[in-house]
Amino acid sequence: MSVFTTVTAEDLQPFLKRYAIGQLVDLQGIAAGVTNTNYFVTTSHGRYVLTLFETLKAEELPFYVNLMAHLAQHGIAVASPIANLDDDYIDTLNGRPTLLVTCMPGRVIDTPTPVQCAQVGEMLAQMHRAAAHYHGRMANPRGLAWWQAAATAVYERMAPADAALLRRELAAQAAADFTALPQGVVHADLFRDNVLMDGEQVGGFIDFYYACNDALLYDVAITLNDWCVTVDGDIDTARARALLVGYGAVRPFTAAEIAAWPLMLRAAALRFWTSRLLDFHQPAAGEMTFAKDPGHFQRVLSHHLARRDFWLA
Repeated sequence: MSVFTTVTAEDLQPFLKRYAIGQLVDLQGIAAGVTNTNYFVTTSHGRYVLTLFETLKAEELPFYVNLMAHLAQHGIAVASPIANLDDDYIDTLNGRPTLLVTCMPGRVIDTPTPVQCAQVGEMLAQMHRAAAHYHGRMANPRGLAWWQAAATAVYERMAPADAALLRRELAAQAAADFTALPQGVVHADLFRDNVLMDGEQVGGFIDFYYACNDALLYDVAITLNDWCVTVDGDIDTARARALLVGYGAVRPFTAAEIAAWPLMLRAAALRFWTSRLLDFHQPAAGEMTFAKDPGHFQRVLSHHLARRDFWLA
């Protein structure tokens, strides 16, 4: 959700003629995140989000876009794709594949409450249930093999102790087998900045462009590691329990999931430690971009390694 490709009002006006959403009123870049270009587009009909895809090609997008449409049709709080007058969701602007979606109610929150965490957990479980009927499939492009490749690219730039920790954790994850756990479509990036909260309720889940098929528990771990984290990388117990209770009330955890949970929390931390290390040491060029602190998820991982209470029993 950064601005890599500049779009002006002059660029956008002929583009909008391919849609039935009114005349352009305002255009504002969204300066957050690290993957795609995003703008708020306000027209005489309402407010939308325009995404220009910087790495994904048009032929790679149907899995994500059709998933969003599927979830919206089943009552999940997600941004709904807008079709152009040719009935296509995916269009092109300034040489990039594009998507327009509805602008969901609410705002990103920095300090969630246990009640809000419970609502996020409940909606995530409902999303997993609705996505069970989605026929698209996408292998996780940022699974173990990607973590290993990213680590190899940055080992020599890391402090020796940090590199040793990364090697040990990668070895532990390589020895794990999560394939017997319940599987399905996961968001895989449900951080606070990808959820809009409308008061205590979920206004909308956004940014599905890391969605894939994987263990459902992996999605829960990614979500908890961000929604329940404290400033020092530890996890707030009240928020963690609330999120897990909210999720489990809709889709109860299996015995196998409960047993795998401690290692899965570490896997979720490792995924973002490696990606942030790569972003930090090999940043992408962009007009309004920033690399997030890789040390944050190293600290999250370290707390999980020392943890004895994992809130599930």
